[in-house]
Amino acid sequence: MSQSDVAASKERHARVAIDLGAESCRVSLLRWHQDGAEISEVHRIPNAPVVRSGSHHWPLGDILAGLEEGLRKAAEVANGPIASIAVDGWAVDYVRLDGSGKPVGDPFCYRDERTITSKERADRILPPSEAFRRTGAQPLRINTVYQLLADEAEVAHAPWTCLPEYVLHWLGAPRVAEYTNATHTGLVDPATGSWAWDVFDALGIPIEAVPRIVAPGTRLGRLRGPIAELPAFRETELIAPACHDTASAIAGIPADLDSTAYICSGTWSLVGTLVVRPITTAEALAARYTNQGAAGGGFCFHTNVNGMWLLKQCMEAWSAAGRAWTIAELVKRAAEYTDRVGILNVDAEPLLLASEMPQRINRELERTGQPLIPDVAGNEPMFARLIFQSLAERYSEALAALEEMLDRKLHQVHVIGGASRNQLLADLASQRSGIPVDCGHPESSTIGNFAVQLAASESTGGPLTRARVRDWAEGLCRTELQPCR
Repeated sequence: MSQSDVAASKERHARVAIDLGAESCRVSLLRWHQDGAEISEVHRIPNAPVVRSGSHHWPLGDILAGLEEGLRKAAEVANGPIASIAVDGWAVDYVRLDGSGKPVGDPFCYRDERTITSKERADRILPPSEAFRRTGAQPLRINTVYQLLADEAEVAHAPWTCLPEYVLHWLGAPRVAEYTNATHTGLVDPATGSWAWDVFDALGIPIEAVPRIVAPGTRLGRLRGPIAELPAFRETELIAPACHDTASAIAGIPADLDSTAYICSGTWSLVGTLVVRPITTAEALAARYTNQGAAGGGFCFHTNVNGMWLLKQCMEAWSAAGRAWTIAELVKRAAEYTDRVGILNVDAEPLLLASEMPQRINRELERTGQPLIPDVAGNEPMFARLIFQSLAERYSEALAALEEMLDRKLHQVHVIGGASRNQLLADLASQRSGIPVDCGHPESSTIGNFAVQLAASESTGGPLTRARVRDWAEGLCRTELQPCR
């Protein structure tokens, strides 16, 4: 059956994509009409870590309440049955479960500093170079492996599952670890796609607590619970997409990426490309590249760079001082600066932390002997320009390292995510790298989520193929994400 035939047969069968973000969580609805697909954002809830007893956590109850509200809204406007739901989100954070499958407590946020000592302890047992060789994952302090080691003894043996898979579990699916998300834990053997049991054993991480790994596109059974009683959800299937939002975003790119790099730019920036086999050389480790599973095979080979977190944190500080700005306004005004206003090391440790970002930026400028920017009304666009120039500089460095490791030139860079609306940042990145940069779909993770759902639903049981996912993504990328009417 051709794609058009499948689409026609599913015209009244809507689908739901849930995207968990560190700043907002979204419920989107895909519907088919005579003219093609329409994607609507049904519901969006703000999200941010909260501090409790000195530690950073995610407000899981608030997130789930917001998602339930979004799903009920989707049922109201779907105008027919909803065929499937899939969930993607950020990686590394997880939920511990008690004997009845309920959360032990709110999950920790990856920005919490509890992993400083646990990583130091792990590095003495399994040095970073060896961890990278065995798992392909850049040994970052935020990784799940170091979080598990930081857990208190009384919960260390409790079952866990990463956040997107937990939401699927909350909706009725069995407890699983979807492959693309599992590869971010620092606990998967990239050669086999299975848990790296030798790493568990070396670090003393309880093996009995882990979920089973499933492939992207795995169908996990029917939706259950009170929401399933709504007419639209009575036969709804749960599907594990590429549960990591970056893997979903890459799945949403309508290109083969053979000579194209991607910059997935949001709270974080991921700079890289797709490779067939993991690259675990000393050069890749030094350049802070990582190997994460991709939908349809291969690996997303990219480096983790600070992103729009810097600007968002500045905006929060300015808003609290009565100086509110929108990103669009800051981009427009920042484009008026023709002189360089300095360069930050955007990955400096103090700039990864929350609060007082303008002051943190000035301390970093002072540390590197550059002129400070007074944090006063009117200077906000100058801060924005500094951030955009610094991100472009870091992107250029990452792309140069990527070309060297691949031993070939890149001919295009595809920007996806929220910053794809930022033409100034794209232009600065192109100027610094010398590579043409084009802006893709701002909600590429939603596109990829739906593309994997559609490819999985038409599958006859064989493995998900990248080409089939890309075909669906190509069609869906022609749609604009609409506010729900």
